[in-house]
Amino acid sequence: MQPSFTLGIEEEYQTVDPETRDLRSHIATEMLAQGRRRLEERVKAEMHQSVIEVGTRVCKNIQEAAEDLYDLRRNMVRLAEEHGLMLVAGATHPFADWRSQEIYPDPRYAQVVEDLQLVARSNLIFGLHVHVGIEDKEAAIRVMNSLRYFLPHILALSTNSPFWQGMETGYKSYRAKVFEHFPRTNLPDAFASYSEFESYVALLIKTGCIDNAKKIWWDIRPHPFFNTIEVRICDIPLRAEESIAIAALIQATAATLWRLHSLNVDYRQYSRALLMENKFRAVRYGLEGKLIDFGKQEEVPLRSLIDEYLNFVGDEMRALGSEREIGYVRQMLEQGSGADRQLKVFRETGNLRDVVDFMAAETRIGLS
Repeated sequence: MQPSFTLGIEEEYQTVDPETRDLRSHIATEMLAQGRRRLEERVKAEMHQSVIEVGTRVCKNIQEAAEDLYDLRRNMVRLAEEHGLMLVAGATHPFADWRSQEIYPDPRYAQVVEDLQLVARSNLIFGLHVHVGIEDKEAAIRVMNSLRYFLPHILALSTNSPFWQGMETGYKSYRAKVFEHFPRTNLPDAFASYSEFESYVALLIKTGCIDNAKKIWWDIRPHPFFNTIEVRICDIPLRAEESIAIAALIQATAATLWRLHSLNVDYRQYSRALLMENKFRAVRYGLEGKLIDFGKQEEVPLRSLIDEYLNFVGDEMRALGSEREIGYVRQMLEQGSGADRQLKVFRETGNLRDVVDFMAAETRIGLS
């Protein structure tokens, strides 16, 4: 049976003091409580109090997901302003110091800090997660195995974290480098079956590594409680339209790969070791870099690979009705990623406070 390919999108936002442009956490708990009253379960706490997470409902198509996500951003921008804050979509803050940020008072986060110590406290990062509904668990594993190949391409489109603690890092996604200090991150190995994945999880639980599969933080995973695969590799982009384009691309990729599997045509599997080479290139250079085309065994500019990628998902993109949303990817290639645009502002002004102002303005684009 064909999967539903439903969509769920989660974004993590920064709460920023409009005077200092630094992250501000002590007021964010009040903002969170009010957000929950207005938006119910679509607003959640994260480990650091200066992080606010939102999640759409389960959406039947990308248009419904876009409507929900725009509504969430709009409400959160308004709520931040009511509490004297700015809402910013950026995967790292340009100069905030994680040591001054408070941890949200929740037993779950307290346990993560106890387990991971400084690694958890320093994990002051902001991501975009996309769920795609695939009800058959064996099909979900097969799609996940194949979708790993495209994750560096998707990450490059989303890159939006070139600064860390007041320094230009030289990376387009420094968020990815911060997060890889956690255990059970980065690209997963391929699994032969869902039962093999279950056995892996069961062993970790039995030996006290984890208490449930939510503590598997791979770049893509079968969600332990929903019938979805969850793509977790992305930085949160500056604009809502960028998040929607990426979510639509992920959905169309999953549908394309499922269709190939249903025809007994498997997409070629490459080792995690090779795929991690491409991930590093995406993290370091973003859209300006080159990835390895493993079939040709040569480097290819990422923008050329994205063109090929869009053609690859073309049939399912049309079947899903997401041509307009995915079409925005071409504009993203022209304007550069969020990291490229942040760096451009910094080159022009030399002031990271101006970069924060730019990020806040970009966060609001398209919301009126």
